[in-house]
Amino acid sequence: MIRFLQKAPQLLIGARVSIHMQNTTLRLFSLLLGISGAVAAPVTHRDLAYRADGHERQKLDLYLPEKTDRPVPLLIWIHGGGWQGGSKENALPLRQGWLERGYAIASINYRLSSHAVFPAQIEDCKAAIRWLRANAPKYRIDPACFGVWGSSAGGHLAALVGTSGDVKSLDVGEHLDQSSRVQAVCDYYGPTDFHAFVSRPGYENHANPTSPESLLLGGTVKEKPELAKAANPITYVTPDDPPFLIVHGDKDPVVPLQQSELLYHALKSAQRSVHFHTIHGAGHGQGFDGPEVLPMVQRFFDQHLAAGKKDIAPTATTTESQSATAANRKGAAPGFEQILSRFDANRDGKIARDEFRGPPALFTRLDANQDGFVTREEHEKISTVPRAAVPSAAGP
Repeated sequence: MIRFLQKAPQLLIGARVSIHMQNTTLRLFSLLLGISGAVAAPVTHRDLAYRADGHERQKLDLYLPEKTDRPVPLLIWIHGGGWQGGSKENALPLRQGWLERGYAIASINYRLSSHAVFPAQIEDCKAAIRWLRANAPKYRIDPACFGVWGSSAGGHLAALVGTSGDVKSLDVGEHLDQSSRVQAVCDYYGPTDFHAFVSRPGYENHANPTSPESLLLGGTVKEKPELAKAANPITYVTPDDPPFLIVHGDKDPVVPLQQSELLYHALKSAQRSVHFHTIHGAGHGQGFDGPEVLPMVQRFFDQHLAAGKKDIAPTATTTESQSATAANRKGAAPGFEQILSRFDANRDGKIARDEFRGPPALFTRLDANQDGFVTREEHEKISTVPRAAVPSAAGP
C-alpha cells in the first residue's frame, strides 16, 4: 500500500490512501491530459482569406498566444483527408499546448481534388504561406521562423512545401514578393512517390481510377506519370532544403512505411538534416500518442524555430519506439514525459502548483510530500499500482 501525506484544512496528516482512490486519481489525470491545454482563450482569427476573391476553401484560421513581447514562431498545420476531405478545424497543434509554448498556429484549408486537380493543392499551401509572411508584422509573427506540419495527405503537402521552396512555378497568385519557404518540416506518414506506392504489394488498389491518388492527378498514376513525378516531394530535394522530421507507423494500412523511407534516403543523400522515427505497431495515425512522440516533435521545432536558434550541422538520424496502445490501456497512468509536455511550462522537469491546470484536489493527491511540486518519483508511485489490484469504479 502506498503512503503519502494528504493536506487537511489546518495541518498535514499521514493518510492511508486506498487503491480505489489511486485509480480515481489516474483516471482524472488521463482525462485531464485529453483536454485542451489552453489556460486562457487564444487570440483567434477565423476564415482569413489568403486569396482575394478566391475559392471558399482558400482560407485559414490563425491562433496567437494571448500575450507576447516579441514576434513569435509559427506552426502551419495542413490537414489530411486523402486530398478529398478534411478541414482546418480542430488542428492537432491546438490540442497539444503549442500556444502555451509561445507558438502561433495557422491551420489552412486548400482546394480538394473535387475542386481542382494537382498542383492546385500545393499552390494553395504556398499561397497561404506567402500571405502569412506578408502579414507577419500585423500579427506579430516572426517571418524567419515558419514551420509546417501535416498528416497523411497533409504530410505529403507539408513535405512538398519543404522541398519546393525554390520552385517558382508552384508560386502563383498574390504576394509573389514573399517567399513560400519554411524553416522546418514535420511529416506524419505522408505519401511521396506515387509510382512506388501503387506498385507496392498490398497497396495495388491505389492504382485504381477511383483511388485518392488518381482523383488528385485527374487520372491513374500510370496515365499521368509526369504529374505524379511533379507531385513527389523527392523530385525537388536540394541541398538547401529545411530540416525534416518524418514519423510513420510500420503497420500503416493506407500509406506504406516505404514512402517515408524513400524521402528519408533522398534527404540524407542530399546531406540535409532529417530525423526518421518509426513507430512499431502503429497504423495510419493510430498509436502516435506514446510518451516519446510529442516531446520529440517539440524538441524538433524548438531547435529550428525558437528565438536565438543556432545553425546546426546537417545530420541524418533514425529512431524507433513502440505503439502506445498497450501503455494507454484503460486504467493505465499517462507517462511522465507526456505529463511534462503538457504542464511543465518552465521545463524544469517537475510540475509546480501554479503550472497545473487541473482540479486543486487532484494536485494535492499527486503532490505526496506537499512541497508544491509533482516530481517523476511521485508520479511513478501512483502509476505502479498493479492493474489486477485496481477495483472497478462500481467497487467499494
